[in-house]
Amino acid sequence: MRKLSMDELGRKTVDEFKAADKTPVVLVLDNIRSMHNVGSVFRTADAFLLQGLVLCGYTPVPPHRDINKTALGATETVEWQYFPTTMEAVLALKAAGYRILTIEQAIGSTMLDAFMPPSDQPLALVFGNEVSGVDQEVMKIADGCIEIPQSGMKHSLNVSVSTGIIVWDIFVKLRAAR
Repeated sequence: MRKLSMDELGRKTVDEFKAADKTPVVLVLDNIRSMHNVGSVFRTADAFLLQGLVLCGYTPVPPHRDINKTALGATETVEWQYFPTTMEAVLALKAAGYRILTIEQAIGSTMLDAFMPPSDQPLALVFGNEVSGVDQEVMKIADGCIEIPQSGMKHSLNVSVSTGIIVWDIFVKLRAAR
């Protein structure tokens, strides 16, 4: 076994990425504190050709060297926008036809392994602050909630790790449904 070279990976150029059909998912970051987490989420969005990111509240926005340090160029490929509040972002996405799903531990949540994404409606996935999670007012107007099953003592994952797990699972399920 040998690693693939950069040429063999067939990576898209920025223009090819922007022109490519996107996975019908937008990630909404609800007051994320860490620039490194934001950069990591940009990379995840790039890796799975997501429609984009919505940065809300005091979530840091590009350009910033600490975001770029982790994003490794994904801020140039992934479309993003900023809203002063997560509520404004969620209401705008709802009006645009997105199904709003929070990622949280909540009463009535659907465990990720049991969740089946709709094939006829784009998703907006709301990821919350590293300490307080998704804002409760946003939880009230969401169309549903997805929870990552956990068995350890902490019952908590870093937001960038949670994003990778959720996006990979939904990406695989949408791809299989084609």
